Amino acid sequence: MEESFGPDFVTITDEDGNDIELELIDMLEHNGQTYIAFFPALDEEDEADSEELGLIILKRIMEDGEEILSTPDSDEELNEVYELFMEQLFEDEDE
Repeated sequence: MEESFGPDFVTITDEDGNDIELELIDMLEHNGQTYIAFFPALDEEDEADSEELGLIILKRIMEDGEEILSTPDSDEELNEVYELFMEQLFEDEDE
């Protein structure tokens, strides 16, 4: 069995119908909620502007029996989860 290693990419559609390709960075559970961290997937043209792009944090929610990704409900929730991701990412880096 062949295993492939490399980045995982997800394409999401925003509320305006635009497709956005994201690279999955990490996932975590917090207060019974699953959060997923992404970076925008960049091609060579976009890399020059990459300093303006940062970590995107979305959470999984159920809506009408369907699993969707949504933004955190508040700045406080976003900041709390961001700090958890940073701790987890730097912890992984130290190992």
